[in-house]
Amino acid sequence: MPESVFEIKCSCNNYPWGKQGSESECARLCAKQPGWEKDGSGALKDFKIDENKVYSEMWFGTYPVLPSYVKSTGEDLQDLLDKYPDELVGKSLQQKFGHTKLPYLPKVLSFSKALALQLHPNKEKSAELHKKDPEQFTDPNHKPEIAIALSKFEAFCGWKPIKEIEFLFNNLEPLRRFLPQPANTKFSDGVLKQVTKRMLEASEKEVKDTEDGLLALPYSAYGTQAHIYELLPRLQKQYDVTDPGTLVALFTMNYLVLKPGDGIYIPADGIHAYLSGDIIECMARSNNVLNSGFCPRADRNSIDTFTEVLSFTPHNVDECLLPPKKYPKSQTGKTMVYAPPLSEFDVVATTLESTEKEVLGANEGPGLFVVTKGSAKMKAKGKEEDVKEGSVWFVAPGVETEFEAGPEGWQAFRAYAE
Repeated sequence: MPESVFEIKCSCNNYPWGKQGSESECARLCAKQPGWEKDGSGALKDFKIDENKVYSEMWFGTYPVLPSYVKSTGEDLQDLLDKYPDELVGKSLQQKFGHTKLPYLPKVLSFSKALALQLHPNKEKSAELHKKDPEQFTDPNHKPEIAIALSKFEAFCGWKPIKEIEFLFNNLEPLRRFLPQPANTKFSDGVLKQVTKRMLEASEKEVKDTEDGLLALPYSAYGTQAHIYELLPRLQKQYDVTDPGTLVALFTMNYLVLKPGDGIYIPADGIHAYLSGDIIECMARSNNVLNSGFCPRADRNSIDTFTEVLSFTPHNVDECLLPPKKYPKSQTGKTMVYAPPLSEFDVVATTLESTEKEVLGANEGPGLFVVTKGSAKMKAKGKEEDVKEGSVWFVAPGVETEFEAGPEGWQAFRAYAE
């Protein structure tokens, strides 16, 4: 029989938008495990930070692109789940999803500049794209996701209210070239789709001329959205003055500045681009993405496909937010739950001050948690473990866990399914 609670080893990837060396929170946590990386021959070795590399994401799940391994044995976590599905996945979850894989994929992300302007296609579109191009779209699933700030977190998420978009395009002369008609335009979601597509299709010269014209306008021309005037030069430095993602993000999307503990929800087909910070991210089990900006032209997907599947929620800042709520399985009230409107997962955050305690009731499905601060003693199934910063743990269905924080306090985030 397998252990019901055990530590796993994870790894990081190196997308260019990540943070340098030990400035990256995901790399810092991975090094403390330590996680895994490959040597020159492809064999696994302990993860160590290379200060000359950027580190963008630490994955802790069972997706094969960046798998997790049982720390004590080196076995691939998915292989272990396949051997003991009833004990480690649970019968109810197998019946619900029809497989023995974890239905979610948690990550720690660190980014110093904007991620690609992107969306994750819905199930129907994902299945279609996977059938056509399984190398790029590696599964047929959708990928709604949540993000929880570990630090100051800047993001473009969903659409501004229609009236705000209408004001900008009708009053800022350089933007009028993207309108479907030269006269003032009454906006709707249909018009917004047209305008977004037109911006994404714009030539490099059109994008540059538009941005030059926008920067020549007075600060006051932007009305209540003066942050655009300040962000435009910053994005130009990151992705060149010819990248259309800058126009779409600044003039049609909500700009959010979140503090640690704040959460947002991105539905399938929801447009978004994260800008800076460190976050916990969790998504339905998928790696499908459509990119349209904040990346080299060669990395952009079909604009027709991108705009075809665009959804128009959320449509203001409040609709983007996912505030935490009291977690009913917390015995001491030290744990909050982020519960998006989907069936694949919830995420709970436990924060303990020095020597404080928490008991979390059992879940019907499996959980994975990462320790982001401090250390604690964990009791589960009659055993006691040290759960320290950076460590990642698997918790089987039906297991109650008890924690007592060390002198420096303790914080952890757990994804689970039921």
